[in-house]
Amino acid sequence: MTERRLVLTVNGLAASLADVPAGERLLDTLRWRLGLKGTKEGCRTGGCGACTVLVDGESSLSCLTLTHEVDGCAVTTIEAIASDPVGRSVRDAFEREGALQCGYCTPGFVVALTGLLKERGRSAPLEELLDGLQGNLCRCTGYVAIARAVRAAREATA
Repeated sequence: MTERRLVLTVNGLAASLADVPAGERLLDTLRWRLGLKGTKEGCRTGGCGACTVLVDGESSLSCLTLTHEVDGCAVTTIEAIASDPVGRSVRDAFEREGALQCGYCTPGFVVALTGLLKERGRSAPLEELLDGLQGNLCRCTGYVAIARAVRAAREATA
């Protein structure tokens, strides 16, 4: 019997994976097989958003996504966000506005907002962008600085 390999494009690079169990989560594949530790493990139930990645440009919770489900897809993690102009604007806005404290949730917020801005553009109402981030939780900042960063990123996005 021929071994079936999964092929993903992760941060622009082809990744060919063998022996991936059917139940392996994308979060574990990214962190433990590919060494991409920027995607954080929070709740493992889809309730915190710390593990957000982009799959073919759309936000996805990697703790709820099986690696087999993204075979043939393009996955973008926080490690590649700075190479994207929109992602760089989002990352810079979070830094400028002090929208992080411990930083654990920050990768999920940055990736999710990057996906939202790429999908909806800078003309999206601020409330719509904030609503789109409701699945991302932060226990440190109180969200005021995060809301400022969302506003700043929207304004900076071309």
